[in-house]
Amino acid sequence: MTTQDFLIKWGVYGLALLPVWFCECFLLNRIPFLPVTPMLLPLAAVCVAVLEGAVAGAGFGLAVGILCDAVYFGTNGAMTLGICVAGMVAGALAQYLLRQNLLGCLLCSLLALMAIDMVRILTRLFWGNRELGAMLSLAGREILISLIFVFPVYALFLWVYRRVPKKTVL
Repeated sequence: MTTQDFLIKWGVYGLALLPVWFCECFLLNRIPFLPVTPMLLPLAAVCVAVLEGAVAGAGFGLAVGILCDAVYFGTNGAMTLGICVAGMVAGALAQYLLRQNLLGCLLCSLLALMAIDMVRILTRLFWGNRELGAMLSLAGREILISLIFVFPVYALFLWVYRRVPKKTVL
């Protein structure tokens, strides 16, 4: 793959991330589902990781994590590292244990969202006396609503994946 093909490929993935980001920040925030807002940016990182593999998933996850830290309130830089690791793990799971398809993406997305919410819950429990039941209920609703959006996000990135240059074997 030439440098130009590489830049075009990741530029197109970056452009495909824009409607996901717009939808999360400007549309879904205004329409509350079960009083929670779905997290689409981590889903985008997981979808690309499932399609492209562990190394590419970690790189794209790093970029998406930086965007997540800019979008989500109170993350204090944790999403940059967290989404990077989630992308790497999702890519490795899809490459070696699961299939690189929608079902694998659903499972990896579920694991990533559960890990994100688990870290959120543990930090809130550590720093204050919050009610565990309420936080678990909120996290469960957020995960369920977010998983509904795996289908359109995966379809968008699968469409991009099929149209961008691939590695050539000589």
